[in-house]
Amino acid sequence: MTHASYRTWGTNIDSEAIKQMEAAMSLPVTVAGALMPDAHVGYGLPIGGVLATEDAVIPYGVGVDIACRMMMTVFDAPATVLRTETETYRRAIEQNTRFGIGAEWRTPKSHPVMDENWNVTRITGQLKDRARRQLGTSGSGNHFVEFGEIVFEQPALGIPAGTYLALLSHSGSRNAGAQVANHFTRIAKSLHPELEGHQKNLAWLPMDREGQEYWAAMELMGKYASANHHIIHRAIIDSLGQPTLRQIENHHNFAWRETHRGRNLIVHRKGATPAAKGMLGVIPGSMAAPGYLIEGSGHPGSLNSTSHGAGRRMSRSAASKNFTWKETREYLEQKGVVLISAGLDEVPWAYKDIDEVMNAQRDLARTIARFMPRLVKMAPSGERPED
Repeated sequence: MTHASYRTWGTNIDSEAIKQMEAAMSLPVTVAGALMPDAHVGYGLPIGGVLATEDAVIPYGVGVDIACRMMMTVFDAPATVLRTETETYRRAIEQNTRFGIGAEWRTPKSHPVMDENWNVTRITGQLKDRARRQLGTSGSGNHFVEFGEIVFEQPALGIPAGTYLALLSHSGSRNAGAQVANHFTRIAKSLHPELEGHQKNLAWLPMDREGQEYWAAMELMGKYASANHHIIHRAIIDSLGQPTLRQIENHHNFAWRETHRGRNLIVHRKGATPAAKGMLGVIPGSMAAPGYLIEGSGHPGSLNSTSHGAGRRMSRSAASKNFTWKETREYLEQKGVVLISAGLDEVPWAYKDIDEVMNAQRDLARTIARFMPRLVKMAPSGERPED
C-alpha cells in the first residue's frame, strides 16, 4: 500500500492518533498531510490532522462539528475590571449565550445567515428551523465563553503595548453541523464499502454531485458558526458598553481549496488552525492555561497550518475518574480563575502543556499576544460533548 508523506510537529502524540494519520495517508486520494503537536484521537482523521486530497472531500476529515472556531474581542479597557466588577462580567456571559447540546433560545436571535439559501441541500433545508433557534448558543464539551486579560508586550495590530480586557469564545455549527457531517459520512461510506479499520471513517466524496453538495452545506455551516460567535460577542459588547479595539476569528474544522506543490488540492484541517503567512488566529490553552493570538508563518511542510489548542492528553472518562472538583477549584483559585460552570472532564490536567505545544511549532506561527482566562463558562457537568 502506497503512503503519501507527512510531517509531525511535537512529541507525546498517542499511538492511535498516529495510526489514524497513517490510514489517512494511505488513501488513494491523499497527496500530502501534516500532524500538529496537539494531535489526539478523533473520528476518522485525528484531531490535529491536516490532509490534502485531490478531487475528493472527506466529511470526517473536516469533523462532526463543522466550522468549529475561535473568536476574540479585545476591549479598550483594563483587565482589572474582572476583579472589581466580577458579577457584571459574569452576568454578561450568562445572559447572552446558552450552553448544552439542546440549548436554544425561546425567542430566536436574528442574523443575515438565516437569509442564505438553506435549501442548497436537502439536509440543510430540514435543519433551518432548529438552526435558527440555536443561533447564538455555545454547545458542550470543550466549548466556552470566557473573559480574560490579553498582554501585548509590543505594539501590534494597531494596539499599543499593554494589558487589556478580552473576550474569547470557542464553538461551532451546533446540531446543524453535526447532522450535516453524519448525513454525508453515511453517503461517503456507502460509496466505499471496501474501506476497513481506521480507513472506514475516512470515506470520501468525489467532487462531483455528492462532493459539491457536501461542500455547499459545509460552506453554509461555516457562515452559521461565524454568526453564532458574532451574535454572542455583539450581545456581550452591547451589555457592557465598553469600546473595542479589534476582533479576530478563525475556523479550525473545515476544508479549503488551496494550491500546494503546484497542485490544486482540498486541504482538510481537523482541529488545526489555518496559518498562511500573515494570517491571524487564536490558539487557546485550557481553563487555567494561557492562549495565544498568533500570526501564521506559511510553512509549506504543515500545509500552512498550526495547532488549534493544547490538545487532550487523557480521555474525558479518565479525567472525570482521576480528578475531583475540590482539587480543581483549589487549583483554579491559585491561578486566579473564576469558573462559572464546566464538566469535570475539562479539568486543566486533561490537556497537554500549551507552552510545550507552542514551543514545538515555533516555525509555524509567531506569538503576537498572550491571553490568560479569568472568568470561564463551559457547559455544566453531565452534558455529552460535541466533537
